[in-house]
Amino acid sequence: TSTVHDTNCVQTPLFQGENFFSCSTQINKPVVTAKRPFRGKVTGGKCYVWCACGHSKKPPFCDGAHRTQAPSISPPHFTPEKDSTLMLCPCKQTKNVPYCDGTHFKAFMFSHCP
Repeated sequence: TSTVHDTNCVQTPLFQGENFFSCSTQINKPVVTAKRPFRGKVTGGKCYVWCACGHSKKPPFCDGAHRTQAPSISPPHFTPEKDSTLMLCPCKQTKNVPYCDGTHFKAFMFSHCP
């Protein structure tokens, strides 16, 4: 994804690979990385770092992009207790970081209603 800087706002793609943009005057605002949760297998006892800013090229995991793209956003670390398949949040609005809690349904459904 790329960010377009304008004199009035920062236009950030709402979804990677798409041409829908959100306009924000804050560069440190998280970017939605997908329309659906990331489903992935994780290894129990291994530490993972979840991308909280949305600028990672390896979502849903952090690649350090926040250091330049969103320096005020810190990625949380998490360690699953056992091997499992998890649903990780793509919209960065979950109340249960890093796990998807369905907030994206509300955000996308109601953002298109008059």
